[in-house]
Parts: sequence; structure tokens; C-alpha cells
Amino acid sequence: MPLRDTLARVEEDLAAGRVPVARQRLRGLVSSFPRDPALRRRLAEVYRLYGEPAEAGRWMYLEEDRDVAETAAFEARYRTASRRLAALGWDGPESLAPTDFAREQLAALRADGPEAGTEARDAGGSAKSCLATAGCLVVAVAFLAVWVNGFLAFFD
Repeated sequence: MPLRDTLARVEEDLAAGRVPVARQRLRGLVSSFPRDPALRRRLAEVYRLYGEPAEAGRWMYLEEDRDVAETAAFEARYRTASRRLAALGWDGPESLAPTDFAREQLAALRADGPEAGTEARDAGGSAKSCLATAGCLVVAVAFLAVWVNGFLAFFD
């Protein structure tokens, strides 16, 4: 569906009180057009209807006229620069940002780089992954043992 048609449906949904549907449509649009500041701004407005300042701050983070309290709520929810950058859903380099302020914000987040402790978190993730793999292997071996036992019992 074209961008204009989807935005028209968003407005219809909001007028009819279908705020969750409008929010989902806007989230889809922002993921399809992550560099469009008007879509991000509109999504922030919808999150304000929900009373979710952290999400409103998320979608206004690249705007110079953002609300300080919403920005603080966003930064409190996404405590590290890498998590904030991921939450913004920005694709491409900061040079593609529409304003100097947005470019500066993105550059600052990228400059912070991986935070201290990332390696420790990654190691914890690897251990969890290893345990999950081992658990799946145990289940598969047990299933195979039951199957072989049933197969042999069939010929007895």
C-alpha cells in the first residue's frame, strides 16, 4: 500500500479511536521509511496518546524540538548508546539524516561504540546458547532412543 494511503488509514484509525491499529501502521511505515522524520514525529504523537513518554522520546530523539522529559525517559529505558542506536531503527550512515541535529545525535551514539562490559554480556549469551543447544541435543537423543526401542520391539 502506498505511503499516502497508509497515512490516510492511520488518520482514519485515530479518528475512529483505533489507536493501537494506527500505532501498528505507523510502526510499519517507520520500519519501511526509517529516515522520514515526519513519520517518526507522528509515531511519537501516537505514543503520547498512550501516555508512553519513553517511546515518544524514542521517536523524537533525532529532533531538536524534542521534549526533555521524554528524552530522559527514553535514555533511562535504553541505558547504553548501542541500545539507543538499535532502538532508533536508523539504517545507513548518519550523513543521510535530514538535519544537522539528527546527524550529530547519530554520530554521538556511534562514537560511544560498544560499551564496557559488552564482552561479558556476549559471553553470558554464548553460555546460554551452549546450554540451550545441549538441552536440545539431550531431547533429540532421548527421542531417538525411544524410537529405536519401539522399532526393535516391533520385530520381537
